[in-house]
Amino acid sequence: MFHLDATCPLVTKVHMEAQRQFLAGNEVLLIGHEGHPEVVGTMGQLPEDAVTLIETLEDVEQFTPRDPEMLACTTQTTLSVDDTREILEALKARFPKLKVPTKDDICYATTNRQEAVKSIAPKCDRMIVVGSPNSSNSQRLVEVALRAGCPQAVLLQGAQEIDWDMFDGIGSLGVTAGASAPEILVDEIIDAFRARFSAEVETVTTAQESISFKLPRPLREHAAT
Repeated sequence: MFHLDATCPLVTKVHMEAQRQFLAGNEVLLIGHEGHPEVVGTMGQLPEDAVTLIETLEDVEQFTPRDPEMLACTTQTTLSVDDTREILEALKARFPKLKVPTKDDICYATTNRQEAVKSIAPKCDRMIVVGSPNSSNSQRLVEVALRAGCPQAVLLQGAQEIDWDMFDGIGSLGVTAGASAPEILVDEIIDAFRARFSAEVETVTTAQESISFKLPRPLREHAAT
């Protein structure tokens, strides 16, 4: 049976880092959200109880390592950049010998979207994040928008979920999307507002994404034939 591993390379990197640190004899900490598929997958790569999940600053304070000099951590790729930074700094303060990855594990698409939301949220009366309720990075975008100064932000899966009463009398609306949300859903929401209001659309660019990954080997081999 032919199968293709479509795991994001950035998630695979986290899996491999956790395995590498475990094999090196380190106790592994994973910064993430309990029950998230990525966290379940990362913890499932190693024996039971080999990975300790850290969700909050309180978890950092309550954690007791087997050996404070044999600790390593990695992170879920779709977290809030700010929250992760706070937790990582708290871990480093408690455990100076903590081993961390050489590069941030937060997905570049997640980071870029959060920075974009921070730049526009203070200028918006409302913000819409297009994404699924079980999308961690989409939920974080709502939180980032509120923290950055937008009075109200909402997560929608599509134009059919718009509560028009929420947008009565507003002067500016910000629209963004989770990393895996199809662009067509964003376009549908924008079109719905254009049909109802006299609206001008301004595209705000805060980062250029040029990162690319190799196709999986089976696809490369198929393309070569």
